[in-house]
Amino acid sequence: MKVTGKQERLLRRALNEWQQEGTLTADDHQRLAGTLQRVTMDWQRLSRYAFWTALACVIIAIGSLFSDSELMARIIEFFAFSSLARIGLPALIAVLFYLWGFSRQRRETQWHYSTEAILFLGVLFTAIALWQLAERLDNGSGHIAPLFLAGCVVYGLVGFLGRSGLVWLFFLLSLGNWFGAETGYMSGWGAYWLGMNYPVRFIFFGGALLTLCWILRAVLQSRHLYTTSKAMGLTYLFVALWIMSIFGNYDIDNWYSVTQDSLLPWALLFAVAAVLCIYISLKTDDGMLRGFGLTFLAINLYTRYFEYFWDRMNKVVFFLILAASLAVIGRYAERIWHAGRANK
Repeated sequence: MKVTGKQERLLRRALNEWQQEGTLTADDHQRLAGTLQRVTMDWQRLSRYAFWTALACVIIAIGSLFSDSELMARIIEFFAFSSLARIGLPALIAVLFYLWGFSRQRRETQWHYSTEAILFLGVLFTAIALWQLAERLDNGSGHIAPLFLAGCVVYGLVGFLGRSGLVWLFFLLSLGNWFGAETGYMSGWGAYWLGMNYPVRFIFFGGALLTLCWILRAVLQSRHLYTTSKAMGLTYLFVALWIMSIFGNYDIDNWYSVTQDSLLPWALLFAVAAVLCIYISLKTDDGMLRGFGLTFLAINLYTRYFEYFWDRMNKVVFFLILAASLAVIGRYAERIWHAGRANK
């Protein structure tokens, strides 16, 4: 069995503990340990990072193309005879990339990351085609949400059928853009929609995304899209909670007259969400939930420090109090841990 160094250490520790507990005999321990073969280079991870870097370079190249005014002027002049050509050409290229990617996926299932990169190139050209379509259909209303929704349909189908986490990530990002653009248009591009500013809307959006992720867990796991979906749902939720803890449900004009005490309930809600995330992660051994909970709990503490104590309390005193409180929690958890080992 080929494993990385980290996996080997974990498996050997498990085998040693099972032998000490009597679950494994010495012969079984030696036989199983002998099947472990450490891989000196994680080629799978290297392949993933290499293709991600290549796609990033393609995105930078396309961005540089659009920033080159002289080259863009020549391209626009070349396609000046027909605005439909500016839409049809990138759409055709996108379709060719999709066909190539799906054909490659059917014939050569072992080439995962290269196929994913090909499908993502189709996504990029789809985005260019939709951008050109938006310019042609622009009537000054500012209602661009339907184009985001059209992109969501394409990206969602490609990501789901192609089992591509990268394309699915782009779908979830586009879905958030559609939600923001649609609610913004419905509110007349004002600060509020149904009494909610943008951060409050995305708290519900992130919560809804996590709920759907849980309901469709089996389906998403079968397509290797569950982890990406859960990560994006948590990102939408916690970033929105963080912004809410700073600005509350106020527009930018009224925010300057708001007292810090009126924002405290949002900061407490942010902290409760992070602690709940950590608690669930400890019960389920979910590394992603633990990472999000700890990260945003730390962000919350630092944000509150700058809001409430930057000018009122010495930094040394503040962080000593914080360290002492965390040490108490750690000591309590340590007692529970040792009690559990003693009972065992």
